[in-house]
Amino acid sequence: MRDQGRVRLRDVSADDIALIDAWDADPVLKGEFNDFGQPPHSIRQDFEAGKIVGDDHGLLVVERVADAAPIGTVSWRAVHYGPPPDSRAWQIGIALVPEGRGQGFGAEAQRLLADHLFATTDAFRVEASTDVDNIAEQRALERAGYRREGVNRGAQVRPSGRHDLVLYARLRTDP
Repeated sequence: MRDQGRVRLRDVSADDIALIDAWDADPVLKGEFNDFGQPPHSIRQDFEAGKIVGDDHGLLVVERVADAAPIGTVSWRAVHYGPPPDSRAWQIGIALVPEGRGQGFGAEAQRLLADHLFATTDAFRVEASTDVDNIAEQRALERAGYRREGVNRGAQVRPSGRHDLVLYARLRTDP
Protein backbone atom coordinates (compact mmCIF):
# COMPACT_ATOMS: atom_id res chain seq x y z
CA MET A 1 0.00 0.00 0.00
CA ARG A 2 2.30 2.81 1.24
CA ASP A 3 5.94 1.84 1.12
CA GLN A 4 9.37 3.34 1.35
CA GLY A 5 12.54 1.40 1.81
CA ARG A 6 12.41 -1.26 4.49
CA VAL A 7 8.82 -0.96 5.72
CA ARG A 8 5.41 -0.40 4.22
CA LEU A 9 2.07 0.53 5.70
CA ARG A 10 -0.92 -1.53 4.69
CA ASP A 11 -4.55 -1.96 5.57
CA VAL A 12 -5.49 -4.37 8.35
CA SER A 13 -6.73 -7.68 6.93
CA ALA A 14 -8.88 -10.37 8.55
CA ASP A 15 -5.71 -12.43 8.94
CA ASP A 16 -4.17 -9.67 11.13
CA ILE A 17 -6.89 -9.55 13.78
CA ALA A 18 -5.64 -12.39 15.98
CA LEU A 19 -2.05 -11.16 15.72
CA ILE A 20 -2.89 -7.54 16.63
CA ASP A 21 -5.09 -8.74 19.49
CA ALA A 22 -2.20 -10.92 20.77
CA TRP A 23 0.18 -7.95 20.62
CA ASP A 24 -2.28 -5.86 22.61
CA ALA A 25 -2.73 -8.56 25.26
CA ASP A 26 1.00 -9.16 25.89
CA PRO A 27 2.72 -6.43 27.95
CA VAL A 28 6.15 -7.41 26.60
CA LEU A 29 5.02 -7.14 22.99
CA LYS A 30 3.06 -3.95 23.71
CA GLY A 31 6.03 -2.30 25.41
CA GLU A 32 6.18 -0.27 28.59
CA PHE A 33 5.34 3.04 26.91
CA ASN A 34 2.14 1.62 25.34
CA ASP A 35 0.83 -0.02 28.51
CA PHE A 36 -2.02 2.13 29.78
CA GLY A 37 -3.29 -0.42 32.29
CA GLN A 38 -6.48 -1.09 30.35
CA PRO A 39 -7.80 -4.52 29.46
CA PRO A 40 -6.99 -5.69 25.92
CA HIS A 41 -9.46 -4.56 23.27
CA SER A 42 -10.12 -6.78 20.27
CA ILE A 43 -10.26 -4.99 16.93
CA ARG A 44 -12.48 -7.74 15.48
CA GLN A 45 -15.75 -5.88 15.99
CA ASP A 46 -14.34 -2.67 14.49
CA PHE A 47 -12.93 -4.63 11.55
CA GLU A 48 -16.20 -6.42 10.87
CA ALA A 49 -18.08 -3.10 11.05
CA GLY A 50 -15.62 -1.45 8.63
CA LYS A 51 -14.44 0.96 11.34
CA ILE A 52 -10.67 0.36 11.34
CA VAL A 53 -10.26 3.55 9.29
CA GLY A 54 -12.78 6.35 9.62
CA ASP A 55 -13.08 10.08 9.04
CA ASP A 56 -11.41 10.87 12.36
CA HIS A 57 -9.17 7.86 13.07
CA GLY A 58 -7.34 4.91 11.58
CA LEU A 59 -5.04 1.95 12.07
CA LEU A 60 -2.57 0.42 9.61
CA VAL A 61 -0.15 -2.50 9.84
CA VAL A 62 3.59 -1.82 9.66
CA GLU A 63 5.11 -4.55 7.52
CA ARG A 64 8.79 -5.31 6.95
CA VAL A 65 9.35 -5.28 3.17
CA ALA A 66 12.10 -7.93 3.13
CA ASP A 67 9.86 -10.75 4.33
CA ALA A 68 6.36 -9.22 4.47
CA ALA A 69 6.32 -9.78 8.26
CA PRO A 70 3.95 -7.59 10.28
CA ILE A 71 6.01 -5.86 12.96
CA GLY A 72 3.49 -3.44 14.47
CA THR A 73 0.83 -0.85 13.86
CA VAL A 74 0.49 2.87 13.36
CA SER A 75 -2.63 4.79 14.24
CA TRP A 76 -4.04 8.28 14.03
CA ARG A 77 -6.90 10.26 15.47
CA ALA A 78 -8.19 13.76 14.94
CA VAL A 79 -7.39 16.49 17.45
CA HIS A 80 -8.85 19.97 17.22
CA TYR A 81 -7.25 23.30 18.06
CA GLY A 82 -10.36 25.38 17.53
CA PRO A 83 -13.79 25.24 15.94
CA PRO A 84 -12.80 25.94 12.31
CA PRO A 85 -12.39 22.69 10.36
CA ASP A 86 -8.92 23.89 9.29
CA SER A 87 -7.84 23.64 12.96
CA ARG A 88 -7.97 19.84 12.83
CA ALA A 89 -4.66 18.00 13.14
CA TRP A 90 -3.74 14.32 13.32
CA GLN A 91 -2.22 12.78 16.43
CA ILE A 92 -0.35 9.60 15.59
CA GLY A 93 0.87 6.59 17.55
CA ILE A 94 3.05 3.60 16.86
CA ALA A 95 3.48 0.19 18.48
CA LEU A 96 6.24 -2.10 17.23
CA VAL A 97 6.92 -5.61 18.53
CA PRO A 98 10.39 -6.11 20.07
CA GLU A 99 11.94 -7.59 16.90
CA GLY A 100 10.89 -4.44 15.03
CA ARG A 101 12.47 -1.99 17.46
CA GLY A 102 15.90 -0.39 17.34
CA GLN A 103 16.42 -0.76 13.58
CA GLY A 104 14.97 2.47 12.21
CA PHE A 105 11.65 0.90 11.18
CA GLY A 106 9.71 3.23 13.49
CA ALA A 107 11.16 6.37 11.92
CA GLU A 108 10.31 5.09 8.43
CA ALA A 109 6.78 4.11 9.44
CA GLN A 110 6.05 7.46 11.10
CA ARG A 111 7.41 9.35 8.08
CA LEU A 112 5.23 7.25 5.79
CA LEU A 113 2.17 7.84 7.95
CA ALA A 114 2.61 11.63 7.92
CA ASP A 115 3.16 11.53 4.14
CA HIS A 116 -0.01 9.45 3.76
CA LEU A 117 -2.10 11.77 5.93
CA PHE A 118 -0.86 14.87 4.08
CA ALA A 119 -1.61 13.19 0.74
CA THR A 120 -5.09 11.98 1.62
CA THR A 121 -6.46 14.72 3.91
CA ASP A 122 -6.34 18.49 4.12
CA ALA A 123 -4.69 18.52 7.57
CA PHE A 124 -1.82 20.96 7.99
CA ARG A 125 -0.34 19.29 11.11
CA VAL A 126 0.60 15.75 12.18
CA GLU A 127 1.74 15.40 15.77
CA ALA A 128 3.05 12.73 18.09
CA SER A 129 3.95 12.64 21.74
CA THR A 130 6.13 10.27 23.69
CA ASP A 131 7.27 9.77 27.26
CA VAL A 132 10.16 12.02 28.29
CA ASP A 133 12.10 8.83 29.08
CA ASN A 134 11.47 7.24 25.67
CA ILE A 135 14.66 8.51 24.04
CA ALA A 136 14.51 5.94 21.21
CA GLU A 137 11.08 7.22 20.10
CA GLN A 138 12.22 10.84 20.37
CA ARG A 139 15.11 10.04 18.02
CA ALA A 140 12.79 8.14 15.66
CA LEU A 141 10.42 11.09 15.43
CA GLU A 142 13.30 13.47 14.73
CA ARG A 143 14.63 11.16 11.98
CA ALA A 144 11.09 11.05 10.54
CA GLY A 145 11.07 14.85 10.18
CA TYR A 146 9.06 15.80 13.26
CA ARG A 147 10.20 18.78 15.31
CA ARG A 148 10.24 18.87 19.09
CA GLU A 149 7.83 21.51 20.36
CA GLY A 150 7.82 21.13 24.13
CA VAL A 151 6.75 19.08 27.12
CA ASN A 152 3.18 18.42 28.21
CA ARG A 153 3.55 18.01 31.96
CA GLY A 154 1.61 15.20 33.64
CA ALA A 155 -0.36 14.57 30.45
CA GLN A 156 -0.49 10.78 30.41
CA VAL A 157 -1.58 8.26 33.00
CA ARG A 158 -0.12 4.77 32.99
CA PRO A 159 -0.07 2.12 35.73
CA SER A 160 3.10 3.65 37.19
CA GLY A 161 1.46 7.09 37.53
CA ARG A 162 1.38 10.37 35.62
CA HIS A 163 4.01 10.96 32.97
CA ASP A 164 5.32 13.99 31.13
CA LEU A 165 5.21 13.77 27.33
CA VAL A 166 7.44 15.38 24.73
CA LEU A 167 5.38 16.80 21.87
CA TYR A 168 6.59 16.61 18.27
CA ALA A 169 4.94 17.81 15.07
CA ARG A 170 5.40 17.83 11.34
CA LEU A 171 3.68 20.50 9.26
CA ARG A 172 2.58 20.19 5.66
CA THR A 173 5.12 22.93 4.82
CA ASP A 174 8.08 21.22 6.53
CA PRO A 175 10.69 19.71 4.23
